[in-house]
Amino acid sequence: MSSLLVRAIAAFLLLPGMVAFAVPIFLLAPRKPFSLFNPLGLAPLAVGIVLLLWCVQQFYAAGKGTLAPWSPPQNLVVSGPYRFSRNPMYVAVVLVLVGWAVSFRSARLAVYAALMTVVFHLRVVLFEEPWLTRTHGDEWIRYQSQVRRWF
Repeated sequence: MSSLLVRAIAAFLLLPGMVAFAVPIFLLAPRKPFSLFNPLGLAPLAVGIVLLLWCVQQFYAAGKGTLAPWSPPQNLVVSGPYRFSRNPMYVAVVLVLVGWAVSFRSARLAVYAALMTVVFHLRVVLFEEPWLTRTHGDEWIRYQSQVRRWF
């Protein structure tokens, strides 16, 4: 197994794995979650998981890096879901969180999803986009003019 693949798996488990799976499980822990289960939440949950895995695959295959800030893609990723959104990974995580909130009828998880949406937006605007401008220059500026930030 290549060291890049190991780093990609570790980054997935540490970052979206914690935000989209570990924290929601922690927030649900004191309840009996299956007594209130709403299957409508499975749709955004499933779409979010598939989209998240697709994004991670694109970072690894096209970007030659991981989603982790300590091992970022070497190439600007503009393929796959990145053709439609500059930040599909964040969209995916929010979909997973909304799926959890709906599935378990949890106001706590809904508030967490809303909070994470704001945090993601601020991170993108204040840190990631300026870094991408410095790192990828004209390629990023062209891409930014063609693809929306979120949808």
